[in-house]
Amino acid sequence: MAKIGFGGSCHWCTEGVFQVLRGVGQVEQGFLQSKAPADTWAEGVIVTFDPSVIDLRTLSEVHLRTHSATRARSPQSKYRSAIYVFEECQRHEAEQAIARLGEESSETVHTLVLSFAGIKASDARYQNYYRTDPSRPFCRRYIDPKLAYIRQHYSKFALPR
Repeated sequence: MAKIGFGGSCHWCTEGVFQVLRGVGQVEQGFLQSKAPADTWAEGVIVTFDPSVIDLRTLSEVHLRTHSATRARSPQSKYRSAIYVFEECQRHEAEQAIARLGEESSETVHTLVLSFAGIKASDARYQNYYRTDPSRPFCRRYIDPKLAYIRQHYSKFALPR
């Protein structure tokens, strides 16, 4: 099993996105930190995954396509768009995914590749937010469209409903 971190939108949304993918064993939701200048805490998730089932390239693509990766944000933003690497060998793969999206979309991708430094878990009431009640208005409005995108474009990795 390997770990990678993702941030870019509400951690409730990001958690729900990765919980529907085959090969993902655990998703920890909370606030992630890197090193300066991105050392402020920002919403995100840590994904523990089996690289023999789903690779880092696919996880990175899913992340970049399910939040506003082309919207400029400050590195200190609460919703910083980032891929947090746990090992330096992950950095190149993350950078390639960002470059591919930029080439395909002809837009600048503002997602940072940062070294993971720490996580503070979010409140227990927000953990497994989508799984505990997918009928919430927030889930239906923001998370369901992302899950529909995954089922359409990454169907081989999507878990059954």
